Amino acid sequence: MAKVLVTGGSGKLGRAVLRDLVAHGYDVLNLDQHIPAEKICQTVKVDLTDFGQVYTAISGGIDERKGPFDAVVHLAAIPAPGLVPNAATFANNVPSSYNVFEACRLSGIKNVVFASSETVLGLPFDNPPPYAPVDEEYFPRPESAYSLGKLLDETMAAQYCRWDADLRMVGLRFSNVMNPEDYHAFPGFDGDAHKRKWNLWAYIDARDGAQAVRRAIQADFTGFEAFIIANADGVMSRSNTSLLAEVFPDVPQKGNITTNGTLLSIEKAKRLLGYSPQFSWRNEAGGK
Repeated sequence: MAKVLVTGGSGKLGRAVLRDLVAHGYDVLNLDQHIPAEKICQTVKVDLTDFGQVYTAISGGIDERKGPFDAVVHLAAIPAPGLVPNAATFANNVPSSYNVFEACRLSGIKNVVFASSETVLGLPFDNPPPYAPVDEEYFPRPESAYSLGKLLDETMAAQYCRWDADLRMVGLRFSNVMNPEDYHAFPGFDGDAHKRKWNLWAYIDARDGAQAVRRAIQADFTGFEAFIIANADGVMSRSNTSLLAEVFPDVPQKGNITTNGTLLSIEKAKRLLGYSPQFSWRNEAGGK
C-alpha cells in the first residue's frame, strides 16, 4: 500500500482526492488548517507557510503520523483571486509551495503532484486567447496575483526537476471545480454567453479532478509536466460554434472543435496520464 501525503485535503477538490485515493487502496495523510467534518483519513493541522512544520510532516517526524511517503500531492492554497488582498494571496501560496517542494527534496520524495490552475492560460480572457481550444503549447499569461503565483509554482517545479533527473513533478491546471449539487445552475448559463466566457465555458467535476491526481501519481515519466484538467464537455448547451462566433469572433480555431466539447484541451492529459473524464453535468440530476 503506497503512502501519500496530501495538503489541502479539507477543501472542495481535496475531499474528492482523499476519497478517491482511499478508495483505490492508498494510505493517506491530510495536512490542512481545518479538520474536515467527514473523516476520510487522518488529518494533521499544519501551517504550510512555516517550513519547520512542513518539513517535520513530510519527513515523517510527526508522532503516530510517520512516513516514509511515496508521493506528495500539494493542493493547499488560497483557491482563487479576490478572496483576500493580492499580497496576502501571494504571501500564502508561493511560500507554501516552496516549503512543500523543498521538504520533498530534502526527504528524497521523487513523486510530487500539485495544483496549478487554468488561470495561467490568461483567464479571465479579457484579452482573448491566442486560439481555441487552448492547450499547454503557449507560454502562460497570468492576469492576477493568484495566477502569477501558480506560474511561479510551475517554474519552481521545472527547476527542481532540472536539479534531479529522477524527480517527477506534475502541475495540474484545474478548471473551475464543481460538485454534483452545483449542476442545477448550469442550464441557466445558456441565456448569456458572456457569463462564463472567462474560462471558455469549462469546468471540472471534483471526482474527475481526483482521478487526474491519482493518474498523475501513477505516471511513469520523469521531469516536470503541466496539464490542463477539465471535463470532456463544457457548461453550455449551446454549440461551441455559436459561442465563439458571438464572444470571440476573431480568435483562430485550431484542431477539431466539437459541438459541446471542452475548449480547454485535455488531449495532453489523456495522452500522457491516461486521464479519461467519467462525469458530466448533463448526466447528473441537476443537469438533465
